[in-house]
Amino acid sequence: MNTATTTTTDFLYQQLAGKIAQNILDGVLKTGDKLPSVRTLSKDHGISLSTAFKTYVELENKGLIEARPKSGYYVRFTDRKGRFISAAPQSEKEPFDVNVDEMLAMVYGSINKTGISQLSMAAPALSLLPESKLNKTMAEAIRENAYSCINYEDIQGNLRLRQQVAKNALTWGGTLTADEIISTQGCMEALVFCLKAVAEPGDTIAIESPTYFGIFNVMKSQGLKVLEIPTDPQTGISIEYLAQAIEKVNIKACLFTPNFTNPLGCVMPDERKKQLVVLLADKEIPLIEDDIYGDLFFGKSRPRTCKSYDEKGLVLLCSSVSKSLAPGYRVGWCIPGKFKDKVLNIKLMHTISSATPTQAAIGLFFETGRFDLHMRKLRKALHTQCLRYLQAIFDYFPEEVKVNQPAGGYVLWIELPKAINAFEIFRTALKQQIGIYPGQVFSTDGRFTNYIRISFGHPFSAQIERSIQVLGELIRASQEVEGR
Repeated sequence: MNTATTTTTDFLYQQLAGKIAQNILDGVLKTGDKLPSVRTLSKDHGISLSTAFKTYVELENKGLIEARPKSGYYVRFTDRKGRFISAAPQSEKEPFDVNVDEMLAMVYGSINKTGISQLSMAAPALSLLPESKLNKTMAEAIRENAYSCINYEDIQGNLRLRQQVAKNALTWGGTLTADEIISTQGCMEALVFCLKAVAEPGDTIAIESPTYFGIFNVMKSQGLKVLEIPTDPQTGISIEYLAQAIEKVNIKACLFTPNFTNPLGCVMPDERKKQLVVLLADKEIPLIEDDIYGDLFFGKSRPRTCKSYDEKGLVLLCSSVSKSLAPGYRVGWCIPGKFKDKVLNIKLMHTISSATPTQAAIGLFFETGRFDLHMRKLRKALHTQCLRYLQAIFDYFPEEVKVNQPAGGYVLWIELPKAINAFEIFRTALKQQIGIYPGQVFSTDGRFTNYIRISFGHPFSAQIERSIQVLGELIRASQEVEGR
């Protein structure tokens, strides 16, 4: 072995890694930027492929870059000041002069206003969706259907769609047949049907806290009571708290989002998912699993579902393509386990069948492989956007502000200094044409008063950066007022 050659090679990759690291620290290379491929790095610097690869490994080990499957190397965000949320959100309720229903009315009223910089919608920007390919697939689906999709669809749902959902279940640990799946008009309808199947008015349903505020309207419309279960930004719902609550409260069912919960963005570790399923199965308590964000992962593989550990048919999984492919198509589904007949009967009473053209188109989009290709591009875009939004928040918000570190999904949950009222920030920001969600609307009683949620669903732009900068200024101004 030639020691001199080895030493020279080591020096080269360390020297190059040092230069790239300095560019990252100086801001020349920014969070989310894609680095040259190993082959390009080798060619540009006149080094071997192995030396180029060692350079990137060195930077990975330092936590400055990350490799993404089938995509390449990217500059990652590094939390050098401990500004990521590490503990469960504090939930002490503080007095406020507007109730949650009034807050929600104002929030919903701001969603579709023109001229608003939307940092609120937990959904993809339309520019990230494959419009032309969807149009082409819709035309193909109509053309190949014997009745051009004007017929009533099968009550259980389009067979091709259900077959493809069953096939995709392999990615989250499921082994299904098309006969176990029922199509719905979006994920929310799936959740409603499942709730109707397992609970009656007056029953108590355990939900996450904080959780998506749309769930509260569903519970109210069904005459159900809710018990909020504390949720940790790293491990998800507190199984320990839930186990104690089960002994004291007659919980009829649970409704949780184990993968990329909204608004915390956390993923429940697999061992805790299994623990949750075992706990509820032992008590014969159904679990409605909202997995609408499950395909939007930033890591190397899709996280498993609670359904994958279900042995008694007590887990009812709900999902749709509303957050991943086509919000307007309203194509969703549920896998209701032992409650299949009940859910199917409820669907028959409420909608008879789901829309034929959109189901047929989504089924074909899955079958042709277009969905997998689209999702690879969407996940890459969202990951980059997440990093750039994080960087901007840490650049422009006060240092006391903390934020979650999502591993997928669309949202950032931001903890403001305790004295700040998030609803006042929402109202002030709206006057500046910026839409956000105040933390109070993610609980039934208006807690989480010093939290806000923003979405990184839109590509990062000068307008987005300016909006985040303005938010930072509003938060500082509020700090000064509260400090007087």
